[in-house]
Amino acid sequence: MSKVALVIPVGIGVVVAVFLSVYFGHSHILSPSVADSKPQDAQQKIDFTLAQIEKRASPYVGDKSAPITIVEFGDYQCTFCYKFHTNSLDTIKKDYIDSGKASLIFVDFPLNGDDSVLAAEAAHCANEQDKFWPMHDEIYKNWKGERTGWVNRDSLTEFAKTAGLDSDKMNSCIDSKKYHQTVLDTYQFGQGLQISGTPSFLIISGDKITKIVGNQPLDVFRKVLES
Repeated sequence: MSKVALVIPVGIGVVVAVFLSVYFGHSHILSPSVADSKPQDAQQKIDFTLAQIEKRASPYVGDKSAPITIVEFGDYQCTFCYKFHTNSLDTIKKDYIDSGKASLIFVDFPLNGDDSVLAAEAAHCANEQDKFWPMHDEIYKNWKGERTGWVNRDSLTEFAKTAGLDSDKMNSCIDSKKYHQTVLDTYQFGQGLQISGTPSFLIISGDKITKIVGNQPLDVFRKVLES
């Protein structure tokens, strides 16, 4: 693991200068990552607000007003996203989210082609029935690798039924392509924030933002969340 310090202006309501620590680990990478760049090459200005992320993200898990916001950029087919979801997320929920120390939102970053986009669309359609997180969790629960064909209309229909959705309504929503462009635009938004691999996390606390790249050991998350 390497640690790189970047100084970028980031707005949480207003644009302020912050110190961004970046932790690199195992992730599904689309393009050469910041980890492959020299530190001087990575000194870039990136302006955004938390509201811009929220607009593109899932509903919150936990108290939105919690002092720490965990932003996960993920792909439903991504191997390391699946590993994070099955190995670390429950502990983070129990120790930090359920206790009111942190909240979590999920942002689409579909690296693995059309099937990943389709899964993201299904989750957005599930949100219309207030079932985003049950559908999100059901997709990961049934994960079967990257680009192996397990994400399709039939499987998503079954996931929706298990998650308690009206699958006909969800399929009508998918057929309408209502969220297709939203998912693609969110991916572009993530690229603008220098997200290049999944999972990637922004841990936001006031004007301090720490970026964690990849399926890091739980101790890395603990160190950042408790700092």
